[in-house]
Amino acid sequence: MGNVNCVFCGCIEQASVGVVEKWGRFDRLAEPGLNFWNPLAGECLTGTLSTRINSLDVKVETKTKDNVFVQLLCSIQYRVIRQNADDAFYELQNPTEQIQAYVFDGNLSFFVRAHVPKMNLDELFEQKDEVAKAVLEELEKVMGAYGYNIEHILMVDIIPDASVRRAMNEINAAQRMQLASVYKGEADKILQVKKAEAEAEAKYLGGVGVARQRQAITDGLRENILNFSHKVEGTSAKEVMDLIMITQYFDTIKDLGNSSKNTTVFIPHGPGHVRDIGDQIRNGLMEAASAQVTE
Repeated sequence: MGNVNCVFCGCIEQASVGVVEKWGRFDRLAEPGLNFWNPLAGECLTGTLSTRINSLDVKVETKTKDNVFVQLLCSIQYRVIRQNADDAFYELQNPTEQIQAYVFDGNLSFFVRAHVPKMNLDELFEQKDEVAKAVLEELEKVMGAYGYNIEHILMVDIIPDASVRRAMNEINAAQRMQLASVYKGEADKILQVKKAEAEAEAKYLGGVGVARQRQAITDGLRENILNFSHKVEGTSAKEVMDLIMITQYFDTIKDLGNSSKNTTVFIPHGPGHVRDIGDQIRNGLMEAASAQVTE
């Protein structure tokens, strides 16, 4: 619903302000609602202004400290100051176009180009809010004289040259690949350490098992020798050991013969060599015991 006017009164809609002149000169501002004026005294409603927030997108091209050309896309939100609506009404013939041409395209570019060249590209991305704040402070001073207030300046986007964007993406990708390689190396290191620890533990447990097996064999042999010597009179421990070794020899030959895929061969091979093996073992044990006694 628009403004409704007649000769003596008029309705100003919400979020608007009317400009009343008297004999062609500004007289007062008309607030939203029903307003009266006296045309016989030269009063009339000259026009209205909206006090809603307007948005204007501006693209500014500049160069950073490290010589990278960038385009800054800024969104500027502004509105008419209700108390100074007469300045906004009389100072600017076409507010939108003149604000864009005179203030935003001109002064904004000047202020942006005064701040951005002091930063490199990475700092600009990190401090774009500070740049917008600095530009806002400067523009508020300029626009206040025309009855406009700058509500917000948003740095919507920073657009470097296409080649610069590709280089930045490649650098980022290389850094991430390097970080991934470090993590992968650490993972491989942990895997190898854990594998070595597992192998060491397995060998330790295997050694314990072998030691217990040999202990059990030794205990069994000792018990068999003692029993055999007590039950068969006239036999010595040496004869009993030879008999046990021959028995184990034939048991081994039997196990080898039951497997068609076994490739184990005894060299030299024959029952008579079992006694030689036993003599070698006994001689080795006796020599070791003699050496300990001598020391």
